[in-house]
Amino acid sequence: MKINSIIIDDEPLARKGLREYMEDVAFLQFAGEYDSPLKLMENNFSDIQLMFLDIQMPKLTGLDFLKNLQHHPLVIITTAYPQYALDGFELDVLDYLVKPISFNRFLKAAMKAKDFLETHGSNSPLATLPPKENDYIFIKADNRLVKLFYSDILFVEALQNYVTIYSKDKKYVTYLTFKGVEENLPAESFIKVHKSYIIQLNKIDGIEGNEIIIGQHHIPISRTSKDEVLQKILSGRFLKR
Repeated sequence: MKINSIIIDDEPLARKGLREYMEDVAFLQFAGEYDSPLKLMENNFSDIQLMFLDIQMPKLTGLDFLKNLQHHPLVIITTAYPQYALDGFELDVLDYLVKPISFNRFLKAAMKAKDFLETHGSNSPLATLPPKENDYIFIKADNRLVKLFYSDILFVEALQNYVTIYSKDKKYVTYLTFKGVEENLPAESFIKVHKSYIIQLNKIDGIEGNEIIIGQHHIPISRTSKDEVLQKILSGRFLKR
């Protein structure tokens, strides 16, 4: 398959480098380059399947450009600013490349686009990530952005100005508000059981007294909301004689 691909970057040398990389990847079809997203908006780009997009550009940034589009092709961000990674992934970009970009990293991102289009089909060039792929969040921990799938989270604990997120493999301490984390977790899968704890319902191993057991962890249940918590946990699942 050939993937119709364009480059949007206000730096001529950056466009040249990406174009040369693209020419070395057999399944990428170079379909044009632009020094501003505004120029692209003047044209019909419905046949474009993949966009290599810079962020910092005059008049309209790459991220603002994406926010203004109801639908867009698969997007790979190319930028010198790693701090915008979280913003980019919130807009469903496929990958995020930080300049200077090596050919190996470029190829890895291109392969990701190829795999996506082969898996989900390319009948619609305006392919975007399906909802089932949006089952994760990014947090900043250990001086990097960490991708966490909801299915891997056991529970969340509030610690003064920080939050600790326990996954099946390790725990992450991150500078977030407890309320902010709660608002970004799917309500159908997570429940606040205490002023300092949110748990994932399907990770519960048992309930003992005023505590929920998840693996080796014993998590307190708030006395004031115990009845409500137990009702949600046990609803339709508690067998009794």
